[in-house]
Amino acid sequence: MKTVRLMRPVAASQRVRWDLLGAGLGAVLVTVAVVVPIVADQTWRDTLYAGAAPIFGERLAHAGWGTVPAIAIAGMAAWYGPGLARRLTWPAMLVTTWATALAWAFALAMVDGWQRGVTRPLAEPGEYLEAVPQVSGIHALLQSFSDRILDFQPDSWATHVAGHPPGALLVFVALERIGLGGPTWAAVVTVLAGTSAAVAVLIAVRALSGTARARAAAPFLSVAPTAVWIAVSADAVFTAVTAWALALLAVSARGRGTGALVAGACAGVLFGFGSYLNYGMVLMAIPAMTVLIAGRSARPLLPALAGAVAVAAAFTASGFWWLDGYHLVVERYYQGIAAERPFGYWGWANLAAAVCATGLAVPASLHRSLSVRRLRARYGASLLVAGALLAIVVADLSALSKAETERIWLPFTTWLLVSAAFLPRRHHRAWLALQAAGTLVLVHLVLTNW
Repeated sequence: MKTVRLMRPVAASQRVRWDLLGAGLGAVLVTVAVVVPIVADQTWRDTLYAGAAPIFGERLAHAGWGTVPAIAIAGMAAWYGPGLARRLTWPAMLVTTWATALAWAFALAMVDGWQRGVTRPLAEPGEYLEAVPQVSGIHALLQSFSDRILDFQPDSWATHVAGHPPGALLVFVALERIGLGGPTWAAVVTVLAGTSAAVAVLIAVRALSGTARARAAAPFLSVAPTAVWIAVSADAVFTAVTAWALALLAVSARGRGTGALVAGACAGVLFGFGSYLNYGMVLMAIPAMTVLIAGRSARPLLPALAGAVAVAAAFTASGFWWLDGYHLVVERYYQGIAAERPFGYWGWANLAAAVCATGLAVPASLHRSLSVRRLRARYGASLLVAGALLAIVVADLSALSKAETERIWLPFTTWLLVSAAFLPRRHHRAWLALQAAGTLVLVHLVLTNW
């Protein structure tokens, strides 16, 4: 008995050392990614097209109206968050998580000011709002969309419109049609949707791994570094759509009867629409498969496929063929700065950007969440993390995401935050404080483009 009692603290101490090692390696990766462009030749540095590489933005120390509220939210979330997540009823915890995530995202955006941080990002040249007045009708848009993807034509789409399927533009067209046009409403809807992804993640974790694990993850999702780009980029909408798709799939996998089938079909519709928001969202098939494995059920597969096929059929019948758009986008990608951006840097600096978007608690905890024992047991939360991480690796190796991955990979990095829930409960306050502090440093030293 004495031997057993002595071994347990030693084992716990070793795991904590691994936590610190993981965080240290993440910090080193980010540091190297920051330093290399600074010391490199100016000609090579210019090919990165990112003034604050590995983050897309410019180095500029600044503060704003959001500085004090952001610090206050960070402090309260770190101190009270873990306790509240354990004590609140489940519905109250979901509402509190969403409200905190919303307040956190808005405060971070306001560090740059109302115009620069909130209303301008979606109204910049090359963004979707610029193209909304060009859309006379949905059917006409879908029929002619692919013809305008390639650059150097009189009617070429702007960068972001051309780089995505027509669903992304349709979201903002729909807002304009229902009277919510303009950059302010676009920003409000984007942030509301993007922050709701935290609730979707918690629902999925609860369905696959139980309430305790979801409660442990809640504080990390409420003050996540991802909020810097949730407010305000259109990728926040993509994140919300696919997060709710995975949540519904998880509910369907663990459910029974008609309700489970309906949830599976709705998940398929959202997965299908997600692939018409962003070509890269086809990689959500990877975490979707891990959900089915964790749920130990293939029942949702048929209704989910039916829902996804229905969306694809609607877009195809209306005149847009996804594969044509994808091949043209790849060609457009290399018509621009992507042809110059060196994969020799971005191939690994992308991962540094992902660390900036998730915080050091994620690399610190991966050895826990992705332990062989948990993966062999098909533990739900572990498989969610594994699926998101694998999707990121595939996206990175495709070389179609050179830079800006702190924004582009939001649909995947949001799920990586679940890993932090595996850190020892007694250390959660410290890790939350580190997460928030890192985010505050980044947002005050870098003027991000979103």
